[in-house]
Amino acid sequence: MTKAADLLDPAERLDPEGLRALQLERLRGSLRLAYERVPFYRESFDKAGVHPDDCRSLSDLARFPFTTKADLRANYPYGMFAVPRDRIRRLHASSGTTGRPTVVGYTEGDLSMWADMVARSIRAAGGRPGDTAHVAYGYGLFTGGLGAHYGAERLGCTVIPASGGMTSRQVTLIQDLKPSIIMVTPSYMLTLLDEFERQGSTRAPPRCGWGSSARSRGRSGCGRRSRSGSRSTRSTYTGCRR
Repeated sequence: MTKAADLLDPAERLDPEGLRALQLERLRGSLRLAYERVPFYRESFDKAGVHPDDCRSLSDLARFPFTTKADLRANYPYGMFAVPRDRIRRLHASSGTTGRPTVVGYTEGDLSMWADMVARSIRAAGGRPGDTAHVAYGYGLFTGGLGAHYGAERLGCTVIPASGGMTSRQVTLIQDLKPSIIMVTPSYMLTLLDEFERQGSTRAPPRCGWGSSARSRGRSGCGRRSRSGSRSTRSTYTGCRR
């Protein structure tokens, strides 16, 4: 089983100066990779009169052009990929509710790095090897469910792959299996809390991390302290722990 301490990347122990130096090194590497392998970025950088070597500090990132949703749609589906298609192991995509979906390709290395990142995030929120994690993010083209799943497994947790929907059954599973971690969007966590109340449960789960408006309701519903996540509930990584 993975020890929680083993998931501390050396970068997590860096002082601020060392961290900024590492961020700059990796940022320059990403810019260089995009410029060399993706025609869109080469054209975009050239048009803006910048080159990856011009990024000499983190503040220099402001000199580089933004990539917009329109750019992603114009290069759908594979135009933004920086590696050959035969290196892609998985495809995820946005819902495409406002136009063409945004397609993201993951190499084997990407998937491993992603699992490590999620594992460290769970650890930072208090999760430990041996915990049981109830994953209520959607599985499928949405990237959340599988990311949470493999990250929890990488940490050494037991995973309940509940996905989204079937709320009544989810509440039953939570009460019967007693997970110590719930991984879920803030809005669906509130739906689960409403179902706990509807079923007459006197003990709803857990401590949660979410945006400010949802946090207020969550604190009242959970009866526990709130773990602060991103300020925007649309991008919050929510891990709820008893």
